[in-house]
Amino acid sequence: MTDKIEQFLKRRRPQTPCLVVDLDAVETNYRRLAEVFPQAEIYYAVKANPAPEILRRLRTLGSRFDAASVHEVVGCLDLGIDGGMLSFGSTIKKERDIERAHRGGVQLFAFDAQSELRKIARAAPGAQVLCRIITSGRGADWPLSRKFGCELDMAHDLLIEADRLGLRAAGVSFHVGSQQRDPEQWDIAIGETARLFTDLNAAGIELSTINLGGGFPASYRSAVPPIEAYGETIARSMARHFGNHRPDMVIEPGRYLVGDAGVIQSEVVLIAQKGYGQRRRRWVYLDVGKFGGLPETIGEAIKYRLRTPHDGTPCGPVVLSGPTCDEVDVLYEESEYALPLDLAEGDRVEILAAGAYTASYASVGFNGFPPMKQYFV
Repeated sequence: MTDKIEQFLKRRRPQTPCLVVDLDAVETNYRRLAEVFPQAEIYYAVKANPAPEILRRLRTLGSRFDAASVHEVVGCLDLGIDGGMLSFGSTIKKERDIERAHRGGVQLFAFDAQSELRKIARAAPGAQVLCRIITSGRGADWPLSRKFGCELDMAHDLLIEADRLGLRAAGVSFHVGSQQRDPEQWDIAIGETARLFTDLNAAGIELSTINLGGGFPASYRSAVPPIEAYGETIARSMARHFGNHRPDMVIEPGRYLVGDAGVIQSEVVLIAQKGYGQRRRRWVYLDVGKFGGLPETIGEAIKYRLRTPHDGTPCGPVVLSGPTCDEVDVLYEESEYALPLDLAEGDRVEILAAGAYTASYASVGFNGFPPMKQYFV
């Protein structure tokens, strides 16, 4: 909660649920990341929060942008962002969308399958490509270890094929999992990537780029290392595995840049007991839930910090739920959340560090609820 957000909420008292983002906090996070990774090109992961206000601010700072769909590509182009500042990082693309992005100036594409590679060769001839490899996702609160990437031996063959197809086999990408709380996970992936670089160099293909992905964390309930720890660990790993022949580095932060810069304000709709007895937990229903912008509570993976008007008073255990008529719209039942006993219906509850993967995840009209409104201060 920044002072700017706090003052906005007190002054405006907007209708809930809403997300308020402090653009100065986004800028501070970007500048800090640039200091920690001076050798890396920063590509903001647009999917974290694609609001034009955020994209414009980051553009003024020199950021590049990673798009997960042609719609994000076009959104960036419509804001006047040069296509050469974009990467199309999704490995699952329609051929016509690849062609549209390439026509708009995008020159960097990711892939992890032969069919995808051949689509890029047809629709974006001469483009640069990065082959995404599988990682374990260990240490991440939101792993990305099954749907994306290919095994190393396949990556080796696909990059050779990319060269034969007239594409520029630029390098390798990976993602060690979102909200990654173990900096050492990058070392494992960097080591595997270095072996690929060596093997492909022996095959006559000189790779130039390693995309380290995102995964840098925001501040939720569990403690995370400072961003400097990630920079130091990655720098040591690059030196150990690549020596004096280090490739160009790319990072794709999303959550780190905008997560801590945003706060969701919600309202308590209902407080209920499911039976008699003092040991029964209260059910607290907010006006925002999984379908309104909090799907990362699936499996109680991302555990947000909460603030209420009664903090500092006696608390009791709760089950925290969203407002919709869907059984899965329960936020926290196993994670031992406790809220003040004085909490009442109509009280406003702030969900902290909620600037990433919330408004961009919100459904359009489920149960008739409109998407969460955003404000930028």
